[in-house]
Amino acid sequence: MQNITAPELATWLADASRASPVLLDVREPWEFQTCHIAGSVPMPMNTVPARLQDLDRDAPIVCICHHGGRSMQVASFLERNGFDQVINLAGGVHAWALQVDNSMPTY
Repeated sequence: MQNITAPELATWLADASRASPVLLDVREPWEFQTCHIAGSVPMPMNTVPARLQDLDRDAPIVCICHHGGRSMQVASFLERNGFDQVINLAGGVHAWALQVDNSMPTY
């Protein structure tokens, strides 16, 4: 599994010459409502196994959670289930709020 930092992801998302990844936010609904990276797809961690068919196996997927732990578990699960372009956002949305978008609420 690959890891990406918040500034690296921000650079990727700003690069119009690169296809954007699927931003898979695996936090709980209340967490997603509190704050999220624009364009993120909410899919709480416990729903991922039942929703694998909703994900594009050919697209790069960046897994996102609060600090990076749950997203790492989901990324590992996706890899074990045949996804080969899976990336974990190191530090999660908390790192994004501190390093990229300081207007984002933290919790």
